[in-house]
Amino acid sequence: MSHPYRPRPVSGFPELLPEVRRVEQAYLDKIRRTFERHGFASIETPSVEELDVLLAKGETDKEIYVLERLQADEATAKDARLGLHYDLTVPFARYVAQHFNALTFPFKRYQMQRVWRGERPQEGRFREFQQCDVDVIGVDNLALSFDADIPAVAMEAIASLGVGDVRLHVSNRKILDGYLAALGIEDRVAAIRWLDKRDKIGDRAVIDGLVASGAATQAAQRAVALAAIPVGDAAWADKARALLPAPNAIFDTGVEELSTVLDTLAALGVANVAADLSLARGFDYYTGSVYEGRFIDYPGFGSVVAGGRYDDLAGSFINKKLPGVGISLGFSRLFAKLHAEGRLPIGASTPTQVLVALPSDERRMLALATAKQLRDRNLNVETYHAPQKLARQLTYAEKKGIPYVWFPPFEDGQKHEVKDMAAKTQNEADPATWVPS
Repeated sequence: MSHPYRPRPVSGFPELLPEVRRVEQAYLDKIRRTFERHGFASIETPSVEELDVLLAKGETDKEIYVLERLQADEATAKDARLGLHYDLTVPFARYVAQHFNALTFPFKRYQMQRVWRGERPQEGRFREFQQCDVDVIGVDNLALSFDADIPAVAMEAIASLGVGDVRLHVSNRKILDGYLAALGIEDRVAAIRWLDKRDKIGDRAVIDGLVASGAATQAAQRAVALAAIPVGDAAWADKARALLPAPNAIFDTGVEELSTVLDTLAALGVANVAADLSLARGFDYYTGSVYEGRFIDYPGFGSVVAGGRYDDLAGSFINKKLPGVGISLGFSRLFAKLHAEGRLPIGASTPTQVLVALPSDERRMLALATAKQLRDRNLNVETYHAPQKLARQLTYAEKKGIPYVWFPPFEDGQKHEVKDMAAKTQNEADPATWVPS
């Protein structure tokens, strides 16, 4: 006799019990409402994109899951052409290019979907996870005011969840780009990637990495000195200018833009915002403002909000300049942390408000009709499946957290009754007029 396959979890692909999933859905609804309050329209792109799209920006090929048929024949067993998207920004750029003539610009969209990355699973990192993105994209130019609006919306969405304080770290890639140019560092993309790892590997390892990628030792040390300016230092601009070895217009523009964004965020009433010149963001496509939001109470946990300005991401797909700015809420990371900390408001495992008891087979049609009558009045109702002992039906309701049990008349001439499971009271009720207390 063959043994049945014993299912086991697939590492990095989480799944939730119903009571936890209900909290997840409620949180996603709050985020969605926040995005829509600010005028962002919902879109959804396919889970699958052509590899040419996914590889258009950034070195992400090691993280992409490729899609191919298990039983591919020789005619189709060529190099894989499709892959699962690893973020929502690149598919969004492709979407804008493809639907350019049908959209109104600036185009404000939000997108709440799962993404896939072939990473090593660990705390806060998954192979399949939910992202909630909000972006705005323009034609030829996009006002700097959006660089403050976008993170303000994200911080409002986080606040709506009541999950604890998140500090928004803000910088500008032009500061780093201009500073590295002034230091004579030519491979600035590689340098930025090293600096982006500073909080994980430390200053010494970053300096060694910069030197290994071609930077002079003194230039590498001065690059780290800029990143070492304390987060939130009110004099960050003066300290950064003091480190600059030679005038640089790109650096100056970055300082001005960051100052404006910080001032605008303050005017918008966004709390817990700090200039952070160590912030680089690893993706190549960022060209201006960059953001990361981290739990104040869990500083080593990693970012739960991240994004920035990209001047020409959609230019890979269309011969137009389409600058944009966007931010992503790493929802799965945030949610998993709250779950692990026991901070989720977990309640009933079902949305059912009323369980209609089934007294007997003879009364099944009455029970079904009663359930429909209550359901037609916008209540969430289920009917018990079998005419079992009432104690068993009540136990079922109690285990699922159903707050009310409805008893149709057991005999002709009797009244409907409803039991409040929490108060342990039972009273007559009319299915045409009754409302939960």
